[in-house]
Amino acid sequence: MPEFCDVEKDGKISIITINRPKVMNALHPAANRELGEVFDDFCADPSQWIAIITGAGERAFSAGNDLKHTAAGGGEVEMMPRGFGGLTSRFDNDKPIIAAVSGPALAGGAGLALASDIVIAAPEAKFGLPEPRRGIVAGLVAPLLAFRVGGGQAARLLLSAELIDAGEAHRIGLYHEIVKSDLIWARAHEIAKECAKGAPEALQLTKRMLNETIGESLTTMISAGAAVSATARTTAAATEGLAAFFEKREADWQ
Repeated sequence: MPEFCDVEKDGKISIITINRPKVMNALHPAANRELGEVFDDFCADPSQWIAIITGAGERAFSAGNDLKHTAAGGGEVEMMPRGFGGLTSRFDNDKPIIAAVSGPALAGGAGLALASDIVIAAPEAKFGLPEPRRGIVAGLVAPLLAFRVGGGQAARLLLSAELIDAGEAHRIGLYHEIVKSDLIWARAHEIAKECAKGAPEALQLTKRMLNETIGESLTTMISAGAAVSATARTTAAATEGLAAFFEKREADWQ
């Protein structure tokens, strides 16, 4: 049985819930691997046509990388096909994935939303990439962000590390719909059922076409981003940034 996520099947729809609510559904290497295996099973199951991914609890969709785990020496280099890069690569399959974002999507959590095909969000679903303020780089998320909203908005969000609200995320195309918190599940299921009215072969060929045309260079960019992210984690800035985060103070950049 999965330890860090829950999996339910509702007819042709798989519901995958990141289940670490005490740490805002933050991800560490074991959780990344487990979620990757869950998506492998989803992709290989012909009875499952569409997946909905969400986070447990009300505090967050996902806060991204578990910084406490990283600071304790439990981090690993984010290279493909392992770690977070390996997880997001599973989203680049032939089946539709819907993200139901009921709370903040931050750092790698923002990446999971960006890797999904359709994103439904609650008004509380803030979006942000705080990595530069921790002395690190959102190398794996940056290509997904540019792919979804273009280079201009990507530069703005990556360089400013600004936390934006759900309305602004919807305005620039990060979130496709904003619905009330108590309706987000119903709306995600409604969209999944609409997708399921199409032939599975047609859905899969459509997504494959999108991946192989407008998304053709995405895998290469994510691999390059993984290398940059791994390099950034070895710097003095990363050491200072993480220390400042845990000590709840401003970083002293040299």
